[in-house]
Amino acid sequence: MTSDNRPCIGLIVPPAAGEVPEDARHLYGDRIRFIARGLGIGGVSPEGFKPVMHRIVDLALELRDAGAQAISMMGTSISFYRGAALTEELRNTLQDATGLPCTTMSHAVVRSLKALGVQRVAVATSYIDELNQRLVDYLTHEGLQVTAIQGMGITGVREVGEVTPQALIDLAQTVVSRDTSAQGVFISCGGLLTHDVIEPLEARLGLPATASSPAGFWDVMKVAGQDPRAEGFGRLFRLGT
Repeated sequence: MTSDNRPCIGLIVPPAAGEVPEDARHLYGDRIRFIARGLGIGGVSPEGFKPVMHRIVDLALELRDAGAQAISMMGTSISFYRGAALTEELRNTLQDATGLPCTTMSHAVVRSLKALGVQRVAVATSYIDELNQRLVDYLTHEGLQVTAIQGMGITGVREVGEVTPQALIDLAQTVVSRDTSAQGVFISCGGLLTHDVIEPLEARLGLPATASSPAGFWDVMKVAGQDPRAEGFGRLFRLGT
Protein backbone atom coordinates (compact mmCIF):
# COMPACT_ATOMS: atom_id res chain seq x y z
CA MET A 1 0.00 0.00 0.00
CA THR A 2 1.38 3.41 -0.95
CA SER A 3 0.95 6.55 1.13
CA ASP A 4 -0.88 9.60 -0.18
CA ASN A 5 1.40 12.59 0.23
CA ARG A 6 -0.99 15.17 -1.19
CA PRO A 7 -2.12 18.01 1.07
CA CYS A 8 -5.37 17.04 2.82
CA ILE A 9 -8.18 19.54 3.41
CA GLY A 10 -11.30 18.79 5.44
CA LEU A 11 -14.79 20.05 4.60
CA ILE A 12 -17.90 20.07 6.78
CA VAL A 13 -20.81 20.09 4.33
CA PRO A 14 -24.53 20.59 5.05
CA PRO A 15 -25.98 17.53 3.19
CA ALA A 16 -26.10 14.30 5.18
CA ALA A 17 -24.23 12.30 2.53
CA GLY A 18 -21.01 14.13 3.36
CA GLU A 19 -19.70 14.16 -0.19
CA VAL A 20 -16.94 16.47 -1.42
CA PRO A 21 -18.59 19.11 -3.65
CA GLU A 22 -17.87 18.64 -7.34
CA ASP A 23 -16.17 22.06 -7.50
CA ALA A 24 -13.14 20.42 -5.87
CA ARG A 25 -12.56 18.34 -8.99
CA HIS A 26 -13.29 21.20 -11.38
CA LEU A 27 -10.89 23.52 -9.59
CA TYR A 28 -7.99 21.40 -8.43
CA GLY A 29 -8.22 18.00 -10.12
CA ASP A 30 -6.31 15.49 -8.03
CA ARG A 31 -3.58 17.75 -6.66
CA ILE A 32 -5.33 18.10 -3.28
CA ARG A 33 -7.01 15.37 -1.23
CA PHE A 34 -10.33 16.73 -0.01
CA ILE A 35 -12.31 14.80 2.60
CA ALA A 36 -15.78 15.65 3.88
CA ARG A 37 -18.28 14.97 6.65
CA GLY A 38 -21.99 15.78 6.40
CA LEU A 39 -24.15 17.61 8.94
CA GLY A 40 -27.51 16.40 7.66
CA ILE A 41 -29.45 19.66 7.75
CA GLY A 42 -33.23 19.36 7.53
CA GLY A 43 -33.57 22.32 5.17
CA VAL A 44 -31.99 25.61 4.16
CA SER A 45 -33.59 27.60 6.97
CA PRO A 46 -32.90 28.45 10.62
CA GLU A 47 -35.26 25.63 11.60
CA GLY A 48 -33.32 23.21 9.43
CA PHE A 49 -29.95 24.29 10.84
CA LYS A 50 -30.64 24.42 14.57
CA PRO A 51 -30.83 20.66 15.30
CA VAL A 52 -27.38 19.94 13.83
CA MET A 53 -25.30 22.91 14.99
CA HIS A 54 -23.94 20.92 17.94
CA ARG A 55 -22.37 18.41 15.52
CA ILE A 56 -20.03 20.85 13.78
CA VAL A 57 -17.13 20.57 16.23
CA ASP A 58 -17.41 16.77 16.42
CA LEU A 59 -17.20 16.54 12.63
CA ALA A 60 -14.18 18.85 12.61
CA LEU A 61 -12.45 16.53 15.07
CA GLU A 62 -13.28 13.56 12.82
CA LEU A 63 -11.73 15.37 9.88
CA ARG A 64 -8.60 16.21 11.87
CA ASP A 65 -8.24 12.58 12.94
CA ALA A 66 -8.68 11.50 9.29
CA GLY A 67 -5.67 13.61 8.30
CA ALA A 68 -7.06 17.06 7.46
CA GLN A 69 -4.47 19.85 7.71
CA ALA A 70 -7.07 22.64 7.48
CA ILE A 71 -10.87 22.68 7.76
CA SER A 72 -13.72 24.74 6.37
CA MET A 73 -17.37 24.83 7.40
CA MET A 74 -18.66 24.80 3.82
CA GLY A 75 -22.12 26.22 4.32
CA THR A 76 -22.84 29.91 3.86
CA SER A 77 -26.17 30.51 5.55
CA ILE A 78 -25.49 28.00 8.31
CA SER A 79 -22.39 29.99 9.23
CA PHE A 80 -23.90 33.51 9.04
CA TYR A 81 -27.52 33.08 10.12
CA ARG A 82 -26.86 33.65 13.83
CA GLY A 83 -24.95 36.89 13.22
CA ALA A 84 -21.37 38.03 12.68
CA ALA A 85 -20.22 37.58 16.27
CA LEU A 86 -21.28 33.93 16.31
CA THR A 87 -19.74 33.35 12.88
CA GLU A 88 -16.41 34.46 14.28
CA GLU A 89 -16.98 32.44 17.45
CA LEU A 90 -17.66 29.33 15.35
CA ARG A 91 -14.35 29.64 13.53
CA ASN A 92 -12.45 30.24 16.76
CA THR A 93 -14.15 27.27 18.42
CA LEU A 94 -13.19 25.01 15.53
CA GLN A 95 -9.58 26.18 15.65
CA ASP A 96 -9.36 25.77 19.41
CA ALA A 97 -10.90 22.29 19.30
CA THR A 98 -8.82 20.92 16.44
CA GLY A 99 -5.58 22.86 16.71
CA LEU A 100 -5.80 23.39 12.95
CA PRO A 101 -6.34 26.48 10.77
CA CYS A 102 -10.10 26.69 10.22
CA THR A 103 -12.48 28.91 8.29
CA THR A 104 -16.12 29.12 7.23
CA MET A 105 -17.81 29.78 3.93
CA SER A 106 -19.06 33.13 5.26
CA HIS A 107 -15.48 34.20 5.99
CA ALA A 108 -14.62 33.01 2.49
CA VAL A 109 -17.29 35.13 0.85
CA VAL A 110 -16.11 38.30 2.54
CA ARG A 111 -12.46 37.61 1.76
CA SER A 112 -13.21 36.82 -1.87
CA LEU A 113 -15.21 40.01 -2.41
CA LYS A 114 -12.52 42.14 -0.78
CA ALA A 115 -9.81 40.41 -2.83
CA LEU A 116 -11.77 41.31 -5.97
CA GLY A 117 -12.01 44.95 -4.86
CA VAL A 118 -15.80 44.75 -4.46
CA GLN A 119 -17.34 46.91 -1.75
CA ARG A 120 -20.77 47.46 -3.32
CA VAL A 121 -22.21 44.07 -4.19
CA ALA A 122 -25.36 42.78 -5.87
CA VAL A 123 -26.47 39.48 -4.33
CA ALA A 124 -28.45 36.59 -5.83
CA THR A 125 -29.39 33.70 -3.51
CA SER A 126 -31.36 30.49 -3.28
CA TYR A 127 -32.75 31.66 0.08
CA ILE A 128 -35.98 32.61 1.76
CA ASP A 129 -36.39 36.27 2.71
CA GLU A 130 -35.39 35.70 6.35
CA LEU A 131 -31.98 34.38 5.35
CA ASN A 132 -31.56 37.13 2.77
CA GLN A 133 -32.00 39.75 5.48
CA ARG A 134 -29.54 38.00 7.75
CA LEU A 135 -27.05 37.88 4.88
CA VAL A 136 -27.44 41.63 4.32
CA ASP A 137 -26.83 42.18 8.04
CA TYR A 138 -23.72 40.00 7.96
CA LEU A 139 -22.19 41.57 4.88
CA THR A 140 -22.95 45.06 6.20
CA HIS A 141 -21.23 44.22 9.48
CA GLU A 142 -18.19 43.12 7.46
CA GLY A 143 -17.96 46.49 5.71
CA LEU A 144 -19.72 45.63 2.46
CA GLN A 145 -22.76 47.36 0.96
CA VAL A 146 -25.51 45.28 -0.64
CA THR A 147 -26.95 47.21 -3.57
CA ALA A 148 -29.74 44.69 -4.22
CA ILE A 149 -30.62 41.16 -3.13
CA GLN A 150 -33.09 38.59 -4.41
CA GLY A 151 -33.60 34.95 -3.50
CA MET A 152 -35.35 31.94 -4.99
CA GLY A 153 -37.15 30.93 -1.79
CA ILE A 154 -35.73 27.39 -1.84
CA THR A 155 -35.45 25.43 1.42
CA GLY A 156 -35.01 21.89 0.06
CA VAL A 157 -31.41 20.64 0.06
CA ARG A 158 -31.89 18.57 -3.11
CA GLU A 159 -33.76 21.35 -4.91
CA VAL A 160 -30.85 23.77 -4.47
CA GLY A 161 -28.64 21.50 -6.55
CA GLU A 162 -31.21 21.39 -9.35
CA VAL A 163 -31.12 25.13 -10.12
CA THR A 164 -29.86 25.59 -13.68
CA PRO A 165 -26.91 27.76 -14.67
CA GLN A 166 -29.19 29.91 -16.83
CA ALA A 167 -31.52 30.58 -13.89
CA LEU A 168 -28.56 31.77 -11.82
CA ILE A 169 -27.22 33.96 -14.61
CA ASP A 170 -30.66 35.51 -15.10
CA LEU A 171 -31.11 36.20 -11.38
CA ALA A 172 -27.62 37.66 -11.07
CA GLN A 173 -28.24 39.97 -14.03
CA THR A 174 -31.52 41.05 -12.44
CA VAL A 175 -29.95 42.09 -9.13
CA VAL A 176 -27.14 43.95 -10.89
CA SER A 177 -29.63 45.83 -13.06
CA ARG A 178 -31.45 47.17 -10.00
CA ASP A 179 -28.51 49.37 -9.03
CA THR A 180 -25.80 49.87 -11.63
CA SER A 181 -23.38 51.16 -8.99
CA ALA A 182 -22.68 47.54 -7.98
CA GLN A 183 -18.99 46.73 -8.34
CA GLY A 184 -19.55 42.98 -8.48
CA VAL A 185 -22.04 40.18 -7.99
CA PHE A 186 -22.19 37.36 -5.45
CA ILE A 187 -24.30 34.18 -5.72
CA SER A 188 -24.99 32.79 -2.26
CA CYS A 189 -25.61 29.17 -1.25
CA GLY A 190 -22.95 26.49 -1.23
CA GLY A 191 -25.28 23.95 -2.79
CA LEU A 192 -25.76 25.91 -6.00
CA LEU A 193 -23.78 24.60 -8.97
CA THR A 194 -21.90 27.55 -10.43
CA HIS A 195 -19.16 25.97 -12.53
CA ASP A 196 -20.87 27.13 -15.74
CA VAL A 197 -21.99 30.47 -14.33
CA ILE A 198 -19.09 32.62 -13.11
CA GLU A 199 -17.10 33.19 -16.29
CA PRO A 200 -20.15 33.76 -18.56
CA LEU A 201 -21.54 36.18 -15.99
CA GLU A 202 -18.29 38.13 -15.77
CA ALA A 203 -18.16 38.32 -19.56
CA ARG A 204 -21.74 39.62 -19.81
CA LEU A 205 -21.57 42.11 -16.96
CA GLY A 206 -17.97 43.26 -17.20
CA LEU A 207 -17.86 42.87 -13.42
CA PRO A 208 -16.20 40.37 -11.08
CA ALA A 209 -18.45 37.57 -9.88
CA THR A 210 -18.10 35.00 -7.14
CA ALA A 211 -20.25 32.36 -5.51
CA SER A 212 -20.29 30.49 -2.22
CA SER A 213 -18.75 27.16 -3.24
CA PRO A 214 -15.83 28.42 -5.35
CA ALA A 215 -15.12 31.17 -2.80
CA GLY A 216 -15.10 28.52 -0.09
CA PHE A 217 -12.51 26.43 -1.94
CA TRP A 218 -10.37 29.47 -2.79
CA ASP A 219 -10.40 30.51 0.87
CA VAL A 220 -9.65 27.14 2.46
CA MET A 221 -6.80 26.60 0.01
CA LYS A 222 -5.26 29.86 1.21
CA VAL A 223 -5.90 28.94 4.85
CA ALA A 224 -4.12 25.64 4.20
CA GLY A 225 -1.13 27.44 2.70
CA GLN A 226 -1.84 26.17 -0.83
CA ASP A 227 -1.93 28.06 -4.13
CA PRO A 228 -5.65 28.76 -4.78
CA ARG A 229 -5.29 29.66 -8.44
CA ALA A 230 -7.25 27.61 -10.98
CA GLU A 231 -8.87 27.82 -14.41
CA GLY A 232 -12.54 28.17 -15.19
CA PHE A 233 -13.98 30.07 -12.23
CA GLY A 234 -13.30 33.66 -13.16
CA ARG A 235 -11.19 36.54 -11.93
CA LEU A 236 -10.86 35.38 -8.32
CA PHE A 237 -8.87 32.32 -9.32
CA ARG A 238 -6.48 34.32 -11.48
CA LEU A 239 -5.31 36.41 -8.54
CA GLY A 240 -1.82 35.79 -7.24
CA THR A 241 -1.34 34.29 -3.81
